[in-house]
Amino acid sequence: MKEGTLICDFSGAYEAQGFLPWVEERGGKVQVLSFKGLEGTSCYCDPDAALAIGKMLPEALPGLRWIDSGDYHYMTHLLAMRETQTFHLLLLDNHPDNQEPAFGGVLSCGSWVKAMREENPMLKDVLWVGPEGGDYGPWLEARRGERLYISLDKDVMAPQWARTDWTQGEYSLPQIEEILRLAASEMDVVAVDICGEISASKGATPEDGKINFETNTKLYNLVCQN
Repeated sequence: MKEGTLICDFSGAYEAQGFLPWVEERGGKVQVLSFKGLEGTSCYCDPDAALAIGKMLPEALPGLRWIDSGDYHYMTHLLAMRETQTFHLLLLDNHPDNQEPAFGGVLSCGSWVKAMREENPMLKDVLWVGPEGGDYGPWLEARRGERLYISLDKDVMAPQWARTDWTQGEYSLPQIEEILRLAASEMDVVAVDICGEISASKGATPEDGKINFETNTKLYNLVCQN
């Protein structure tokens, strides 16, 4: 996986919880892109917004990408369109995000997986690990050594471990860490993106920020070590 960290800032959540300065203090290559104020991005990404985001993304993308709230999970699709070799997608999420778009085919946080299947010629297949499980062990083993993109929405975890603005699952952080370690041992992880923040505008409390900060730092250290 390429070195470096990309932080996509839509809501200001990373700065408010202290995660942004924490990452910058770690050193290394950190790229922060501010999309605050960009219209047409909340839950739905209209064509003009998608074009603007694409122009702002760096030519060479870091391997670790933080994409803010689950409202912006469609960023996975936009980022993965940069892949030039075939890859598999492992999605850890309390929601499958493969719905039909509600408004005239506009990309959304709930339809991006469907869009990715239809529009990304490099995508081979998708495994969703969510409320009903997902037999990830055999799936990873069967694809040993192949290229893997991991997308984690922290709403797959219980509120003890993450605070989001969507309905949440029951996974613990140690369970998610176990999956990430296994994935890294079986496959060639080329990128990891993480969403599931909650902003002040969505009612985030200091406790929410503290819990998300602690989980984010642990995920950061884990991914950067693998």
